[in-house]
Amino acid sequence: MDRQLWRQFPQVEPQLNALQKYLTAAVQLDNPPIHNKILALLNSGGKLLRPGYFYLFSEFGEQATPEQLQAGAAALEILHVGTLIHDDVIDESSTRRGVRTIQMKYGQRNAIYAGDFMFTVYFNQVLKSTLDRTLVQNHVNSMHQILWGELQQMDLNYKEDTTLDAYLAEISGKTAELFALSCYQGAMVAGAPQTVTDLTREIGLTIGYAYQMLDDILDYAGDPKKTKKPILEDLRSGVYSLPLLLAIPKAPHDFHRLLKKQRAMTTEDIQTVQALVTQHDGVAAARRLATKWTDKALASIAQLPAGPTRDDLAKLTTMLLRRDH
Repeated sequence: MDRQLWRQFPQVEPQLNALQKYLTAAVQLDNPPIHNKILALLNSGGKLLRPGYFYLFSEFGEQATPEQLQAGAAALEILHVGTLIHDDVIDESSTRRGVRTIQMKYGQRNAIYAGDFMFTVYFNQVLKSTLDRTLVQNHVNSMHQILWGELQQMDLNYKEDTTLDAYLAEISGKTAELFALSCYQGAMVAGAPQTVTDLTREIGLTIGYAYQMLDDILDYAGDPKKTKKPILEDLRSGVYSLPLLLAIPKAPHDFHRLLKKQRAMTTEDIQTVQALVTQHDGVAAARRLATKWTDKALASIAQLPAGPTRDDLAKLTTMLLRRDH
């Protein structure tokens, strides 16, 4: 599933197509190698999900100009890409969306600066979308939560006794908060009614939880040709995600024998961990939990005002949270 999914949402697709050109113009860096790598990442097939949810929720209101909405949507994608650049440093990733990462090509220091640069572009777009102090402060609060989630992930690396609650707390910042911000800002910038804005964060958070859980599942059970990233990439970098965490209590000694090697694990060790996770119901249990959060998201969307926008949100969320890549 890539941007072709937006063909099923003709009221949003033109805005997202125009947004791609806008993003290229908004990100200008007087360092050609890094600039070109950032543009490659922006143009390498991301789904534009956060801007898409932003635009869909903006349809509940009519107070914003097209320019404000475009800047607001751009801000969210730029923030997302900035966090991905930093994520690649933390995880020591070699590729992202099929593109060689900045940290792999030009080193961690330059990658960190590139991610920081994206954050400055992000806030510039925020200020183009709104001057409302409350809405700007909400961006600040969300960015704080997102970065806390990234730091929390570092604290949990290689921890075999990570609890489900700790995992949920980490992904609430790492993934769910950005979806919540997208839904909330789309509704608020457009002046949507209170009945809508009151639901936005709950909807965004539940979508984010389910989305990250499914990402974790695909890391163990996905097709790398579709996901565009190596299977078990998280495990290699010490990130013990949902399927593994749910399986470890079933055979702690078997898992510890392998996981204690940490970075010294061989490809055979990693494949054995993958087999153990499947054998001990880790993938299936994770799917059940992801389905639970998907159902919560759809139940919250069902509380929105009836109409085409609510129907499109339900359709998009169902497609997204039941995808295979």
